[in-house]
Amino acid sequence: MWHACLYSFIAAALQHSGSILGQDRQVYRRVTISGKTGRVERPQCGLFCIVLAAGASRRFGSAKQLAKFRGKPLVTHAIRLAEAVAGQQSLLVAGNQWTLVAAACAPLAGYLVVNPDFAKGLGGSIAAGVAAVAGSATGVLLLMADQPLIDEGHVHDMVEAWSKNPQYVVASEFDGIDGPPVLFPARFFPELLALQGDSGARRVLEANPSRVIRVKCPAAATDVDVPADLEAIDR
Repeated sequence: MWHACLYSFIAAALQHSGSILGQDRQVYRRVTISGKTGRVERPQCGLFCIVLAAGASRRFGSAKQLAKFRGKPLVTHAIRLAEAVAGQQSLLVAGNQWTLVAAACAPLAGYLVVNPDFAKGLGGSIAAGVAAVAGSATGVLLLMADQPLIDEGHVHDMVEAWSKNPQYVVASEFDGIDGPPVLFPARFFPELLALQGDSGARRVLEANPSRVIRVKCPAAATDVDVPADLEAIDR
């Protein structure tokens, strides 16, 4: 019953925002609310790319997911990157101004997860995304919406490294620091599902240093926290 109500709500909200999500109602099957049972289909390849774009953006002063970089919202760059790598096995986690964020990414090739508890921090959004695909995925690649310099080549290098070592985490390394984008195999899902607050997935990396493969990525050093960060790279 809640599914029918949810699909109607999604459709109405997106139409009200001036955009629709996809070209037909089929896409509305691909919406889930954190804490509910989703309908993520079992894929032929088990890797899903999850774009984390739910945050409150308190330091930025507005929804930075919607801030423009090279003429497009940051979140649009991130979801197109995820889709280039994973196609329909891509997933957008939204929360803050989620209707506008979803509309900025339309049409979605994959799935939308709405995290109503986004204000509690990144950890909950990671858990919500992983929960939506845990029954189908053999791995998840976490992409941040605020790292616009990450390119497809780097993400493909990560996937290739993981394909050779499927039980290992693959992290992006810059200046001796491990961070996102980061790819976790399914064996780490319980730890990701337990995340909450602002801790993110870093504590999972720090707890398993011997199980991490590092792929160098200078671009991963650049993320957007305040408007000045965006102005510095969008020239």
